[in-house]
Amino acid sequence: MPCARTRPIRPPRRRQARAFTLIETSLALIIIGVGVLAFIDAQRAFIENNNWSSRAATGALLANEVRELTRHLPKYDPVLGLTAGSGNTVIGWGAGSDKIIVRDFNCLTDFDGKMFGRDGNMPGPIAAAGTVVPMSDANGVQQLDGNGDPKALEGWAQSVTVEKVDPLNFATVRAKGYFVAPSGNDPGIAIDQFPLRVTVVVTHQDTYDTQPIEVTRLVWITP
Repeated sequence: MPCARTRPIRPPRRRQARAFTLIETSLALIIIGVGVLAFIDAQRAFIENNNWSSRAATGALLANEVRELTRHLPKYDPVLGLTAGSGNTVIGWGAGSDKIIVRDFNCLTDFDGKMFGRDGNMPGPIAAAGTVVPMSDANGVQQLDGNGDPKALEGWAQSVTVEKVDPLNFATVRAKGYFVAPSGNDPGIAIDQFPLRVTVVVTHQDTYDTQPIEVTRLVWITP
């Protein structure tokens, strides 16, 4: 009886590992790149928002420092008051040549047109005590200039505007010499009896800013 043929036993084939194609690799790189860019953009937005929050807080503080400095001052010079001069001029509005530093200012209208700080006509920014706000490092240590004096906070400025406004409409600005003459039973309004509107604009200019940026605007009325 013939013997049955037996098939040779072949060893099992090894399954070769499938490599990434060029398209799959490119897609993976694109997905990773988009994720990295999104992370970087989120970090940048967080840093910018954090910087703006700090800047806004500083701006609000500097505006309120001016308000605190002026809140107890009379509207006009205690000696000169406010009187009409020749033509359209008035006497007693604004700081005269004898008022050199902030501590010389003795009335609210002395602050009109003054800019304290960067590119201003007065040193600053100023604090409620009339002194310059010093610049400190990350540890809270005050920075000193070449003369050993406190270094002013860099990049900041406080611009002050004082305006005479109509008592019935604070949006209406009156001339400094404006008054309402008495008529019949109407006693009129004297030249120094009008409310004053004070506006403080705080700006900041960083190293890479091309011009100052308004950070805070504070407005109040003094009856």
